[in-house]
Amino acid sequence: MNALSSPRWALASLSLSMLLSSLGTSIANVGLPTLAEAFDASFQQVQWVVLAYLLAITTLIVSAGRLGDLIGRRRLLLAGIGLFTVASALCSLAPTLGLLIAARTAQGFGAAIMMALTMASVADAVPKARAGSAMGLLGTMSAVGTALGPSLGGVLIAGFGWPFMFLVNVPLGMVAVLLVQRFLPADGPRAKTADDRPRFDHPGTLLLALSLASYALAMTLGRGSFGLLNVALLGAALLGAGLFLRVESRVASPLIQLAMFRQPALGGGFAASALVATVVMATLVVGPFYLSGALALDAAAIGLVMSTGPLVAALAGVPAGRAVDRFGPRRVGVAGLVAMAAGSAVLPWLATRFGVPGYIAPLAALTAGYALFQAANNTAVMQDIRADQRGVAGGLINLSRNLGLITGASVMGTVFALGSGAADLVTARPDAVAAGMRMTFAVATGLILLALALQVRLRWRQVAQGTT
Repeated sequence: MNALSSPRWALASLSLSMLLSSLGTSIANVGLPTLAEAFDASFQQVQWVVLAYLLAITTLIVSAGRLGDLIGRRRLLLAGIGLFTVASALCSLAPTLGLLIAARTAQGFGAAIMMALTMASVADAVPKARAGSAMGLLGTMSAVGTALGPSLGGVLIAGFGWPFMFLVNVPLGMVAVLLVQRFLPADGPRAKTADDRPRFDHPGTLLLALSLASYALAMTLGRGSFGLLNVALLGAALLGAGLFLRVESRVASPLIQLAMFRQPALGGGFAASALVATVVMATLVVGPFYLSGALALDAAAIGLVMSTGPLVAALAGVPAGRAVDRFGPRRVGVAGLVAMAAGSAVLPWLATRFGVPGYIAPLAALTAGYALFQAANNTAVMQDIRADQRGVAGGLINLSRNLGLITGASVMGTVFALGSGAADLVTARPDAVAAGMRMTFAVATGLILLALALQVRLRWRQVAQGTT
């Protein structure tokens, strides 16, 4: 361990890494109209500036975690931050849209490493008794980065031009490199010979990346319509997933140890994370249509109301982590899911009766519950995993969240459209929009209850085995 290592400063370095990777997810969205004008491109073309980043994270995040386990998490985290920083500079200098998309892909690869390894490095950086607080802080920084992106991007575009959306990451990335280099505990010694080192699973990595990319594209292409291309991509994802499982069961050093999923804390934690992320995305996708169509709010008011979620998540992250340290991850995780279920169940009814306040109050409860669940679930998973598998576990946690968000954007949007019965949601009648909202959050509540059942079942098994 570094002589200069300090848990507080080590956690600061991880928090900044999480902030940067989350900021990169949302900061470019607000700049799409400006980029379309700057490069004389269509919206379908410039949306790849956002999509390329998300696809890069989704396809690489598990592999990045595994690679960190093999070669050293601190070493790879430094490389990931460096890649993210250099790619950010290249984004700001890109003379064509194609080169900008390529640079954003590289930036996404760096972000995947940062996301996977910041979480995996918590156990190396802070005492076990403070792991919940650390996870809560990382959740706060993720929420702050996501919430700050659109407003910061808008200010930078208005004041300096679109390149500064990406250039702002360069000095922050340099600071992150310095903090990680100085304060994060050094990796242990590597095996002296190649025969002593576990080998990296190249076939499994390729199959998983192709499967995840196919699934993400199937869920995002078409902007609401699900055509033959989407079906073909979904079929390719299923075929790739089957081949991946076959390869992983046969190779000597698999990318993912399938036996990990026999541990209830891991398998249940990943599944619950995907379910609740699907619900969170529903609030982001459906919310603007409801606020505009049913409550007749203008764009500024919609933005203000929608900021409630990220603001509550940012404020609740650290207290949620402290609650995990005090009461244990299982109790806090269940409490978070109960709060989410309650908020989801009453949201459409309170909003119909009380308008904007009736929308904000249950949204705040739902988001606070999500913060509790995330801190508890992440802590539980990382506590139950072996030290040499923390990187891949961190990647899987983030992957489950990303897949939930991607699925939520597509599936919950479809549920909303079906519930409203309207061909065009923009011009739909207020009662139709309200009907779509009720159906959407009825499904959302069911998903949360399923996640809650998984957590309660796990809790009962632990009590029966005397592990709590």
